Amino acid sequence: MDRDEEKKSPSELREWIQSIVIAVVLAFVIKMFLFDFVMVQGSSMYPTLENGDRLIINKIEYKIGDPDYGDIIILNYSSSVEYVKRVIGKGGDTIAIRDQVVYRNGEALQEDYINTEPYEDFEEVTVPEGKYFVMGDNRANSSDSRYTSLGFVDRDAVVGHVIFRFWPLDDFGTVE
Repeated sequence: MDRDEEKKSPSELREWIQSIVIAVVLAFVIKMFLFDFVMVQGSSMYPTLENGDRLIINKIEYKIGDPDYGDIIILNYSSSVEYVKRVIGKGGDTIAIRDQVVYRNGEALQEDYINTEPYEDFEEVTVPEGKYFVMGDNRANSSDSRYTSLGFVDRDAVVGHVIFRFWPLDDFGTVE
């Protein structure tokens, strides 16, 4: 090995270390503030999402805006548990369920995405300001805003918007 090669080695090592540090910092920033990966556990969003689906969520979208009707969101249920649900109502809306039809502000929602298994009626409620009424697409098997265990969801509990499914590969693509 000649002297020129010996001199390049420490600088090449330094460049590799710098590249690795930059990559780790970028990955950390992206995961903390922009996007995250989650795995669906359970069947509350069937048939839209299934147990084991792997998703990408947009975390920054709701830092500058608010969830909209029909958005599929990830929310903090507790410090160690996250739920995936669909936004049905926002602050000020009234929500009721009669004969397996959800009514928002007195108008029936067109919900082609739900599981058709029968589910119970729900007396009309008004969603408090700053909160959301969320439901799973598998209405007969979903812990959601109809039940006191979850109730209305605080704006601060919303982690992000589900934007993409990357597993399983045969369902690869955007989630609606």
